[in-house]
Amino acid sequence: MKKQFIVALALLVSTFSFAQKSELKTAEKAIKSGNFADAKSAINAAEPLIANADDKLKAKFYYVKGQALYANGTGSSTDIDEAIKSFNMVQEIEGSGKGKYGSSVEELKSQMLNSSLTKANAALQSKDYALSSAGFNRAYRMSPKDTLYLYYAASTAVTGQDYNTSLKYYEELRDLGFKGIGTEYTAVNKETGETETFDSKSLRDISVRAGTHTAPKDKKTESKSAEIVKNIALIHLNNGDDEKALEAMKVARDQNPDDLGLLISEANVQLKMGNKDRFKELMKEATSKDPNNAELQYNLGVIAAEAGERESAKKYYERAIELDPSYTDAYNNMAVLILSNESAIVEEMNSLGTSSADNKRYDELRAERTSIYEQAIPYLETTLKMKPKDIQAAQTLMNIYSATAQTEKFKAMKAKVEELQAGN
Repeated sequence: MKKQFIVALALLVSTFSFAQKSELKTAEKAIKSGNFADAKSAINAAEPLIANADDKLKAKFYYVKGQALYANGTGSSTDIDEAIKSFNMVQEIEGSGKGKYGSSVEELKSQMLNSSLTKANAALQSKDYALSSAGFNRAYRMSPKDTLYLYYAASTAVTGQDYNTSLKYYEELRDLGFKGIGTEYTAVNKETGETETFDSKSLRDISVRAGTHTAPKDKKTESKSAEIVKNIALIHLNNGDDEKALEAMKVARDQNPDDLGLLISEANVQLKMGNKDRFKELMKEATSKDPNNAELQYNLGVIAAEAGERESAKKYYERAIELDPSYTDAYNNMAVLILSNESAIVEEMNSLGTSSADNKRYDELRAERTSIYEQAIPYLETTLKMKPKDIQAAQTLMNIYSATAQTEKFKAMKAKVEELQAGN
């Protein structure tokens, strides 16, 4: 009886194998004729039996399944995600780039990768951030060595306010030890006077040789580790998980005690949690670590301004300008900081009556307001000199010239504003 049972079992396995091969042939024929729905049906029929197949048959199954789901690029997002998993299974079984299906899988994955990136970029341009994020994530799953795609997926998810998805991607990046350090290729546009960033060194160099750009520079981009940890913490804050936010920051800083970016990120988190004393402690620590860093001083100014620490913000902006006299944003933010004092003055002016005491106070306030304008003018003029296309700076200057009765300067700035508006 035992011998008969073994024979019967062998016949059963043989029948399963035959059924699998038959369904795969049906799927292959359907794929060749472009009938992907029938191909998927045949694959679904064969799938329950695949666990007992040998590696050769398994590789073929996952290869055909991937083709059926990809459907020459017409498959749904869900099907394409499953197709990627199937092609990855082929490579896992055969070894990447090896075996009977290795080169075909590589070619198909390359097509899928290019298609996903094209769609992700197009979605980004049209501000469909959810679709863009999904496309970049899919690109990463096809090419796990290109972790920058996962970073883009996380960033676009944040922009689209899909915080749970972005949190998942950021945590994955953190666990991978992603740094994202690269080289930024810039040159100054002769026509606009503005610094532009290029996708590659070759594109930048072509523009320089063509004479449209000057002053080429190669700059190492900073590690994105601090940004990632900061965003993880901020998403936890947004979700009401303050303890998780602080824990994420603590772990990161424990691992990287000398990372200035993480220190500033923690200061940001502490500020958002309302811990102003801890925020100030961290600010002092940051400046003591790198007192001659203009960008740091500028960022500290931004954070201090957001915290309502105007005097501190002013000192940081002044220090940034002292360290780097060409730091345009520092001049602009200094002007904004100075002008932020105007609203309280205007509010008080509007609340005054018509008594002699009120009239006297009105004149005092008007003088204070004029003084504020005069303090802001040099910073705005420098901003506009460095960024001639900055229409906001031009409009602000135009209004200030008008309010301070500088007629000729007002006329000249009004003409500039109209010119900039016509060019937009």
